[in-house]
Amino acid sequence: MASLTDDPNCGMGNVVDTHLSLRVASIFVIGFFSTAGTLFPVLARSSNRLKVPDSVFQFSKYFGSGVIIATAFIHLLAPAIEAFESTCLSASWHSYPWALGLCLLSIFAIFVSELLAFRWGNAKLAQMGEMHDPRKNGHASPQCGYGATGTSAPIKPPTDPECASDSSCASREATEVRGGSAAAKIVGIAILEFGVLLHSILVGMTLAVDKEFKVLFVVLLFHQTFEGLGLGARLAYLDLPRQYAHMAIMAALVFGLSTSLGIAAGLGVKTTYNPGSATASIVSGVMDSISAGILIYTGLVELLAHEFLFNEEMMNASNGKLVFAVSSMFLGCALMALLGKWA
Repeated sequence: MASLTDDPNCGMGNVVDTHLSLRVASIFVIGFFSTAGTLFPVLARSSNRLKVPDSVFQFSKYFGSGVIIATAFIHLLAPAIEAFESTCLSASWHSYPWALGLCLLSIFAIFVSELLAFRWGNAKLAQMGEMHDPRKNGHASPQCGYGATGTSAPIKPPTDPECASDSSCASREATEVRGGSAAAKIVGIAILEFGVLLHSILVGMTLAVDKEFKVLFVVLLFHQTFEGLGLGARLAYLDLPRQYAHMAIMAALVFGLSTSLGIAAGLGVKTTYNPGSATASIVSGVMDSISAGILIYTGLVELLAHEFLFNEEMMNASNGKLVFAVSSMFLGCALMALLGKWA
């Protein structure tokens, strides 16, 4: 790739050490709201004590889909394009739309990965004598679950003829199928979370050193809470066996602490870290581009298309339910897109 001259002061100048106490406090404030926003849907849906109406869960699920899609375009792809347009980079970096190219590469990488996983999963089910209809449950396959919608259960639970009268054998077969599906869904969680995790760390580091701290702090407080709610809503609807249920909580905690980790890291290197430098611009541009591709594919294919177009339940739903779902998604998208005006 092109060479660069990394001037420490390029793009930003010397870091102004102001509002230090508030910057330290932001580690705990943003960490709390991010974690609360992500954990609430997960814990509320899995708890029998919290009598949360189902309509609240439905709203948070579709609202979260809109948040994820807006995050991909407004909070990841747009900053990635801006990063590669930095005047700190040499002219050769401006001769190709690197952000869009890397985003495109990321989209097709996720597509190929899911395609291979789908074929592998179907082959494994065929060996077990099982069949799966990819149109059922609003999801492509039991193996591929980025934010998984529905239970992804086989059409007809198969049983080996030799196991027909052996309940323990039949139970073992069912566990194998659910275990394979669960493992793939956990991978899906990791992919979805990766799409927002690096971005959260980077914005945390920026908040730690940015001159316009107060404005950025308020915006990021809402930004991370909404983003956490979006991610948490998807995690809450994962259909995982009991032994894997803790994975959703772990994923929520990791995201909730990611921005705080970025702020702490930024404060630790505040005298040397410059988010406007050439190196920082390239790293940020690459990470944001890849993350944008992940969330674009996840948002448009796994969430939007499979939640609506390929979901038999939604296609046959009443007009009121459909309007509620689409309006919730539009609201999440609109609010997250609006926050892009400031961050």
